[in-house]
Order: sequence, then structure tokens, then C-alpha cells
Amino acid sequence: MMKTIYEDGTYLERNPRWHAEDSPWKAEQITKMLKKHNIVPSRLCEVGCGVGEILNCLANSFGDGVVFYGYDISHQAFEICSKKEKHNLHFFLKDLFDEEDLTFDVVMAIDVFEHVEDYFGFLRKLKNKGTTKIFHIPLDLSVQTVLRSSPILKLRSSVGHIHYFTKETALATLKDTGYEVVDYFYTNNSLELPSHGWKNNLMTLPRRFFFSLHHDLAVRILGGFSLLVMTK
Repeated sequence: MMKTIYEDGTYLERNPRWHAEDSPWKAEQITKMLKKHNIVPSRLCEVGCGVGEILNCLANSFGDGVVFYGYDISHQAFEICSKKEKHNLHFFLKDLFDEEDLTFDVVMAIDVFEHVEDYFGFLRKLKNKGTTKIFHIPLDLSVQTVLRSSPILKLRSSVGHIHYFTKETALATLKDTGYEVVDYFYTNNSLELPSHGWKNNLMTLPRRFFFSLHHDLAVRILGGFSLLVMTK
């Protein structure tokens, strides 16, 4: 049932820009991780690429030496991202797992597997698609979201999150599905991206203050962060 919202236009109706406004920031986080480990891929793929703006930003940044490939099952997203194609950027309206013999230097799932009903099966199949894997995982579970409950329900209805993670359960999920975690860091989406609504604005100062004191505790209690993970 959840899969159809990406194919029948529901997701686009609820998210008209498909979060493209956040893509430059996400591309910066990915670039930071790749540069930290001196990884310069020749072929990079994103599964669940949406409207393709993360790949478009990366293609502009890395230049002609890297070829980028985006896969998505949404006709609506493909109609938008296909217009961004160029010599080093290609998009496909299909399931990456149908490409049986295709592999990449780097394969990414950026804010994806929290949407997938069988996310364990998804992760096991994705593992062999790339030498290096990069995941961006929203950390929706925190003390304040569990106490209030409405933020989690809002994420479920507005953006289709059907699984919810802490740092510990996200990393355990990757290890349980056969990945070797190489590196990870928090991404401060609640602090570095434009805030939406007065409640988020109200949380900005407490998050900034407590995160400066203790990263893990601030994320666990106040939420509003994601995790960027590099694996083998």
C-alpha cells in the first residue's frame, strides 16, 4: 500500500518539490564523507533518487570524471529528473534490482529505506550493487517524538516513513544485513536547513546548545537529526 503513493501521484501532491530544496545540503554531506575517505568514484548510483537534484548537485561538483546514475519507480519523479540529464548524469524509471549484472563504485540510498516495507530485503539486495555504500537515515525516534507521538504520525502521513530509527538501531540494521560500517556522522538538518513551523523554530536554540555539549544525548532526547553512514 505504501509503495503506491510514489507511483500514483500522492507523494508528489503532498510534497510538490520532492524535497529538492534540501538537495544541495545533502550533496554537501555526501561530498564531505567521500572526501574524508579519499574516494573519487568513476560511477556513482542513487537508488530512490526522486527528482534527481542530489545527483545533479554532485554532477556539477565532481565534473566530467564521474558518471552519475539515478533510479526511481515514480513516473512523476522521473518526469522531472529526466529533464536534468546530461553527458555525465542519467536517470532510469525502473527498479535498480532488475539490473542484475550492474554494479557501481558507490551506491547511495539517501532517505530511502525508512519508506520500504521489507527494508531488510532491500538492504540485502542493495549490498552487492556497489563497492562503497552511503546511507542517509532520518533519526525519527527521540524522547520528545515518542512523548508527543504526533511528529511520527505526521512523518507517516506526509512523507511516507513507515520505519523509525535511532542511531543505534540504524547501525544495527546495517550490520544485521551484512554491511561493515566504515564511518558515520550526524547531519544537523534541524539546525542547518530552513525551519518549518513555530514548533521547530522553538527547538532550534535548545538543540544547538545541547548538541554542542553532548551529540548523542541531544539527538536521543530532542531529535531533529539524521545519520550519514558509509559502509562496505
